[in-house]
Amino acid sequence: MYNEKKAEKLKVFFTFAFIPLFAFFAVIVIPFLLGIFMTFTDWDGLSGSVNFLGIANYVEAFSDAEFWGSLGITFRYVFYTLIITNVIAFGLALIVTSGMKGQNFFRLGFFLPNLIGGVILGFVWQFIFSRVAVSVGTSLNLEIFSSSWLAEPDKAFWTLVIVGVWQSAGYMMLIYVAGLMGIQQSLIEAATLDGASKWKQLIKIKIPLMVPAFTISLFLTLQRSFMVYDTNLSLTEGGPYRSTELISMHIYNEAFLYQNYGPGQAKAIVLFIIVAIIALVQVSVLKKREVES
Repeated sequence: MYNEKKAEKLKVFFTFAFIPLFAFFAVIVIPFLLGIFMTFTDWDGLSGSVNFLGIANYVEAFSDAEFWGSLGITFRYVFYTLIITNVIAFGLALIVTSGMKGQNFFRLGFFLPNLIGGVILGFVWQFIFSRVAVSVGTSLNLEIFSSSWLAEPDKAFWTLVIVGVWQSAGYMMLIYVAGLMGIQQSLIEAATLDGASKWKQLIKIKIPLMVPAFTISLFLTLQRSFMVYDTNLSLTEGGPYRSTELISMHIYNEAFLYQNYGPGQAKAIVLFIIVAIIALVQVSVLKKREVES
């Protein structure tokens, strides 16, 4: 009897759990462990000889000024996209849950940019910034659009922010919509009967009850912003003069373009640790807010 139950459990495991677990270990766990191993060696991923270097790759990574410069640009990019994306997404969520006519159509419209691949998105907006905006600026004598934003370092950075926000805001909006729809209508009705204005209802009721939605949205925005590569590649290619080279592109170029696999992988591990720490702090802080609210 015991053997039959055990055999049944094994059958269920191999039917439903073995393939996902195998894929998880083969695609994520094993490559991650190999990546950590590479950071301590001079292995280039192809040759059979492997020499142990200790922490030399990490020393080289930390002493690379371009790495810190790229990381600084990335932190700046994350800061602006995190705030702007979630402010716009929350505002859109309030609009499309207000009972306005055709709100489902607007939800679909705001979400559509998220379905476009980052590479295609980058090329489309590259055409807009370099051709359409310049043409409009020249025709209307608007100095701000008189030249391509992609040719100027400061403006090129903002093209990345604009495209990142435009792509992600609709997705985050859906999370906020779910949070708003999860609020009990009786609470809103009671606040209205007590004479609370729309603003007070938003500040005192809706926002405190939506902390779980903020936790998820901020976490996803952080993760997306730190890891963005495809849009960076197709929109600016890190230029001009590497002024928009975000950290993911820098690591890719270091490892595969310049073939410095060890230092490149060391930089990737450092980035992983930084993102993990920031994400854990953000989630833990907002989780406490969930309990308090």
